[in-house]
Amino acid sequence: MLSPYGRSTLAKTFLLCALLAAAGLLTSGVFKILLPAAAAVFFLFTLFFFRNPARITPQERGAILAPADGRIILIKKIIHPFTGPDSTLVSIFMSLFNVHVNRVPLSGTVIHLSYHPGKFLMAFDHNSMTDNERMEIGMENSDIRIFFTQVAGFIARRIVCSLQTGDTVQAGSRFGMITFGSRLDIVIPAGTRLTVSEGQKTSAGETVIATYDITT
Repeated sequence: MLSPYGRSTLAKTFLLCALLAAAGLLTSGVFKILLPAAAAVFFLFTLFFFRNPARITPQERGAILAPADGRIILIKKIIHPFTGPDSTLVSIFMSLFNVHVNRVPLSGTVIHLSYHPGKFLMAFDHNSMTDNERMEIGMENSDIRIFFTQVAGFIARRIVCSLQTGDTVQAGSRFGMITFGSRLDIVIPAGTRLTVSEGQKTSAGETVIATYDITT
């Protein structure tokens, strides 16, 4: 399954690769083989990048799920205006080889969306959290509110987010992606119980990163 968020990129890449391959076939010598081969490899990698595998969402009540595939590069206590004091920041770095489709970490309602243009620092640089182009998303349910951010990286130059303020969404559902290497930061409030550690790999919509108490 391919991501619907990558359809325009795939179409443009196919056209470019077809032209490159055709140009190679019109040449002679090594380029007659090299150009079509390079076009094929590039297009196959693009298909690989925009893969969109099915995931099995845990049915555990009170679970906060990883919004992205990747590796946790930072866990830090912070004060956050949306989630309050003693919140926990969890940063997930996505390499070129990770699935880049992002998934909703919590069932609830989207109450905040804010896009910020910015720089394109390397995604593993922690300054990218505040300096890079990013989309901030805040949501809540009757028990908890969380805040997460899609952050563009050095290569990633396109953030896709299909959410709208007021949307009611289910945990594990797809909501967007960031193309070609990036990071996703999620902030959870005090009182949650973290279940992951730095260096751990995550799977979007499947890995439980924290739990919270259900009151209703």
